[in-house]
Amino acid sequence: MRTIFMGTPDFAVPALVALHEAGHEIACVYTQPPRPAGRGKKLRPSPVQAKAEELGIPVRSPRSLRNEEAQAEFAALDADVAVVAAYGLILPQPVLDAPKHGCLNIHASILPRWRGAAPIHRAIMAGDEETGVTIMQMEAGLDTGPMLHIVRTPIADKTTGDLTAELAELGAGAMVEVLANLDGYAPQPQEDAAATYAPKIDKAEARIDWSLPAGELVRHVHGLSPFPGAWFELAGERVKVLRAEAVEGSGEPGEVLDSGLSIACGSGALRPIRLQRAGKPAMSREEFLRGYPIESGVSVD
Repeated sequence: MRTIFMGTPDFAVPALVALHEAGHEIACVYTQPPRPAGRGKKLRPSPVQAKAEELGIPVRSPRSLRNEEAQAEFAALDADVAVVAAYGLILPQPVLDAPKHGCLNIHASILPRWRGAAPIHRAIMAGDEETGVTIMQMEAGLDTGPMLHIVRTPIADKTTGDLTAELAELGAGAMVEVLANLDGYAPQPQEDAAATYAPKIDKAEARIDWSLPAGELVRHVHGLSPFPGAWFELAGERVKVLRAEAVEGSGEPGEVLDSGLSIACGSGALRPIRLQRAGKPAMSREEFLRGYPIESGVSVD
């Protein structure tokens, strides 16, 4: 099919590659404009732009699709379908209507659960047992369109980083399946009454509240890993916890209970598995304690 691809972050790259390898004609890639990055604040292209250029596919990065000129340029591509994966811009109705088969989105949840900006984070933090990807027909509402295909996977002890990589691959495969037999996937309306929303992660959520139960805090840690990273403060230094487990133990919330860095919670205790000090690389608990031994009885905030 003659396709327009619209995506920006690493999550979208496997879908772009899969469509290319499946033999679809990708007329153009739309992605967010390059952003300043690194110490020198040089403009860095998005992961999707970098991959598209590597594959020799034309790239456009408009700051908006709301003006008539941008919409006319989009329509002039005469696409059969547009595939969208974490693009980052709202698609106005003329863009949604331009391709012959409309715009299909790879959404990282089992809709209608977790519509919105941060479905992977919120599924983990809420304690969901499974998540997945939904291939959906886009419409003007926020992730409200009819569903064509759902692929599921258990969450278990995966972090947002783990699931993002897994769902990117699942979504890529699911989209290739759908496009191979588009008429074979009957659109199913979403049950709006069952919808939940996944608001963007606020950095203010990242501080660990030791008064909460250990199991809830493990989900909090995993849901915010690797970014922005759940954190606590020790002797004025911010320490991120990127992976953790719930263990037995009791004490004042925030109290270090043993030499293995088990920390008392509102109920039970949390033991970090992977941590990161400010300005340092992520490391295992054992590596962390070798360079920064913490005695039992110390309190973290």
